[in-house]
Amino acid sequence: MDDKVLNAVDWLRTAKDRLRSFAGIEETPAPAPHRVGLALAGGFARGIAHIGVLRALKAAGIPIDVVAGTSVGALIGACYCAGVPLDEMQHIATTTTFHDFGRWTPSWLGLATNQRMEKYLARFTPATTFEELTTPLAIAATDVNAGVTVYYTRGPISPPLRGSCAYPGLFVPIQFENRTLVDGFLTAPVPVEGALLLGADVVIAVYLEAGSLEQPRTAADVISRSFTIIQRHADIAWRQQADVIIEPDVKPFVWDDFSHTNDLVAVGAAAAEAAIPQIREVLGNEKREPAA
Repeated sequence: MDDKVLNAVDWLRTAKDRLRSFAGIEETPAPAPHRVGLALAGGFARGIAHIGVLRALKAAGIPIDVVAGTSVGALIGACYCAGVPLDEMQHIATTTTFHDFGRWTPSWLGLATNQRMEKYLARFTPATTFEELTTPLAIAATDVNAGVTVYYTRGPISPPLRGSCAYPGLFVPIQFENRTLVDGFLTAPVPVEGALLLGADVVIAVYLEAGSLEQPRTAADVISRSFTIIQRHADIAWRQQADVIIEPDVKPFVWDDFSHTNDLVAVGAAAAEAAIPQIREVLGNEKREPAA
């Protein structure tokens, strides 16, 4: 394109702007797209359903800009935010057992340690810090001394992740940055607040309601059943903060049974697919490429 043509283009643009100004017409900028956050609840093996939720959202073209996770939701969230393919996450889950991240070491503070979780996370991704993630992540843990939720978004991933997964009575608490951390579900069962802290203005919450065992098999079952009862009677303010709530039917599945991985992924996907119309309505049918 020669100089004469360029000058003519510039003149036409200037004339257009002057005409619009003279007529009192101002260009209205396009509204900024919603910043979508996903809040993933805890649920131990039942958390595999989150993979199905993520798969359905991706298939529907629903963008996920930030993720907040509690317990297993933090683990799934860390993998997703690191860019781990969902098929790979599902494949590894099919071969997972309690011993991949837990080791029985009965003590006054817990029945087991989850120290192996750091090595387990490394099977999915080499990322070790929040800064290496491709999608912003917030991990919710509970400061058992102060009784408050602590959200971690910077620095090393493993200590907050282990703390978020340190189920009280089952796993030994984690000491990190002068705090004693236990499972985030105590104070943030569904960490909607974490997604909001990362700047989300629309939050999709995924809640995994535990089923009831007819008869507890172990001390860990008693602990799990007890906290499930507490959770059902607790204040659920997160429901008022969430814009959309997805609730996969995971009640038939046992908390520590990883043998039903494919079934859990399926129920997660089904629940998310059923929520797609509501999500589209909240987003105003905006179309964007997913962030991850």
